[in-house]
Amino acid sequence: MSFEQSAPSRRTLLAGAALLPLTAGPAEASATAPKPARHYYDRAARLAGDDPVLRSLVKALTPGRPIPQVKAPKPLRIFDNVAVVSTGFVSATALLTSGGVILLDALGSPADAQKVIVPELRSVGVDPSKIKYVVALHGHADHFGGAQYLADQYGARVMMTRADWALAATEANAPTRDLEIADGGRLTLGDTTIEFHHTPGHTPGTVSPIFPVRWKGRRHTAMLWGGTNPPTATAEKRTYLASIRAFASRMRRAGVDVELNNHGLADNGLARMEELRGGSAGNPFVIGRARTQRFMEVMETMLRGRIASDLEGKSGSAGACC
Repeated sequence: MSFEQSAPSRRTLLAGAALLPLTAGPAEASATAPKPARHYYDRAARLAGDDPVLRSLVKALTPGRPIPQVKAPKPLRIFDNVAVVSTGFVSATALLTSGGVILLDALGSPADAQKVIVPELRSVGVDPSKIKYVVALHGHADHFGGAQYLADQYGARVMMTRADWALAATEANAPTRDLEIADGGRLTLGDTTIEFHHTPGHTPGTVSPIFPVRWKGRRHTAMLWGGTNPPTATAEKRTYLASIRAFASRMRRAGVDVELNNHGLADNGLARMEELRGGSAGNPFVIGRARTQRFMEVMETMLRGRIASDLEGKSGSAGACC
């Protein structure tokens, strides 16, 4: 069935015109205008407050900030079932299970694997021959450089997303292509299951895991953000922003209360290692569900600022991590 309408009268047109919105004045226009980058950076700083974890994240994502030179920390068991080894700039995280070890990232080179990963894991009571999987959280050489050495020495399987296997192939020390990580995929080894989520932005195939950890026998749920430094292109920053929001939702559903990062400068992780080593009353990596969500909110706000900086023609690279 169709309907036809007669032509409106002059009175009807005048009455309709009275209902139309007036042209926006300066106040209304300013309310809908894009926010400047400084608005987002200031908001992120307010969200961070005096929280050293969140303040470190703001610094890490501030454009043009130089990379500080730091001394490599001694290896440490940061949880009953988690050990961290580090060059200072980048870290590798060993998840210990009843069936062996899942190593998240592998530092920058075969020499790093031989001279840092292997002896430092041994020093904290972890047998490197028990490494069953090496997971490169993204396809930059400082995260997969030692993977092939560990595969050759101990028969470890190497995992990466399809997109970042292609990226890694263009860089030095790339491991032989092995297993692919699917978005939402799970890896179970022994008594532990780790869940992987694609969080593209830093690279096309960056992945961030969620996994169980224990501290003095008590269970917690950890996340590890796979790649911190924003990409150069604005479109890729928008992809990164979408990844932050999606992963924050997954964290909320999983009840994540532990925040970890493969660049300890980005989240005050190196300082927290020393705090824990010094005998802190609690575990400083257990920051609670609210703070892990605030961490993601700060990251989201800083990325919005980086996008606004691009639109203002003030793009710059972050400095603290990659």
